[in-house]
Amino acid sequence: MVEILPSILSADFTRLGEEIARVESAGVRMLHVDVMDGHFVPNLTLGPPVVKSIRKVTKLILDVHLMITDPDKFAPVFIEAGADQVSVHQEVCPNLDRTIRMIQSEGAQAGVVLNPATPVAVLDEVLDVVDYVLIMSVNPGFGAQAFLPNSLKKVRQLDERRRRLGLNFAIEMDGGLGPENVAHAVEAGCDWVVSGSSIFLSADPATTVKAMQQSARDALAVRA
Repeated sequence: MVEILPSILSADFTRLGEEIARVESAGVRMLHVDVMDGHFVPNLTLGPPVVKSIRKVTKLILDVHLMITDPDKFAPVFIEAGADQVSVHQEVCPNLDRTIRMIQSEGAQAGVVLNPATPVAVLDEVLDVVDYVLIMSVNPGFGAQAFLPNSLKKVRQLDERRRRLGLNFAIEMDGGLGPENVAHAVEAGCDWVVSGSSIFLSADPATTVKAMQQSARDALAVRA
């Protein structure tokens, strides 16, 4: 089953609880939370108090994406606030294996993120440890960017490694995804598809989610 993960970066924060409830009614199981520090990426978003508040209003799996320079320091703080899974960027983790294992020891699933210019091969030594890999299909830092088609090649490379090695980590994609291209991501090998503005800025977020879920199911049948 392919999961559609609404990204709250594009939600209306003045009524965040309502926004979450709208997509939850469409049957999503996971919610994507982007954390930016203004250093690793040129933007600031939210901190642990917001995650703690979200945790109070939903039982959805909280997929927290740390776009920050010091994930070793802050990953445990976000897990304590309510994150169920935490992804960190390979580009800022000099001891990636240790960071992954630390997140897992804190009780969360651990993911690794690759920027568009980072090759899949850099993860070869941790694919048997990580719970999921997130392929960025835009350069991180802002929402509502255009999808980078080359990211599909990276998903295929990652899926090929997963099959060849007999591993079961999930493949996630984030950036520029919506009803018009979710099928391409799933056909390439994605299990989790993140979408922000396409969902929350649409006329009816729940309907948009359902349309993406149907496209994903159709694409999964083709992939199988």
